[in-house]
Amino acid sequence: MKLLLAEDETALSDAVVDILTYHKYIVDAVYNGEDAYDYAMFGDYDGVILDIMMPKKNGLDVLKELRQNGYKKPILLLTAKTQVEDRIRGLDAGADDYLPKPFDMGELLARIRAMLRRGEEFKPNLLTYEDLSLNVEDGTLSCGDQSVVLPKQEYRLMEQLMRNNTFFMGTEDLLEKAWGFNSGTDINSVWLYISYLRKRLAGIGSSVEIVSRRNFGYKLEKGS
Repeated sequence: MKLLLAEDETALSDAVVDILTYHKYIVDAVYNGEDAYDYAMFGDYDGVILDIMMPKKNGLDVLKELRQNGYKKPILLLTAKTQVEDRIRGLDAGADDYLPKPFDMGELLARIRAMLRRGEEFKPNLLTYEDLSLNVEDGTLSCGDQSVVLPKQEYRLMEQLMRNNTFFMGTEDLLEKAWGFNSGTDINSVWLYISYLRKRLAGIGSSVEIVSRRNFGYKLEKGS
């Protein structure tokens, strides 16, 4: 799943990105309200973590503008512990939840999981396609009684292929969705990790193949 983090405290932002990345989320980080609004409106995120006190535009204004313009994805507000009024205004403006600073990383993860469960589109913990299943909690890819725990980047790529199994996904699209908008990774990484996943599928005895079509991209299909 892909999250947008808007937090102007660099050290805190880096720490949150590290813990979320460890737990298999893709995270784009921005550091002011104007970027938060632009990224949220024009990016493809499952949820937003939004600090209230930010330069250029505060989080409450960003929240209001997003909701006024039809943004429906879940939003978690980060608030100063003493600012009860901000919490009330945030919830009234359309926030799904809030978390006072300083916060425990475990509680942040729990609130994100709860927020995403309540989101616009429910996404199950187990993705399935033909004889394959992918557990989004621990990254286990299974076929029958054979399974393998995918490394983080292989999991992210497989998740996109399974969530979008009805159409071909272009290399650039996979790069953005599985690596993140600001990753700096080139398309060669997509080709490399596709080859890794093909070996994983063969290793667990799945009949599913990752097929490619020139100028279209990649897609899961049941083999002959």
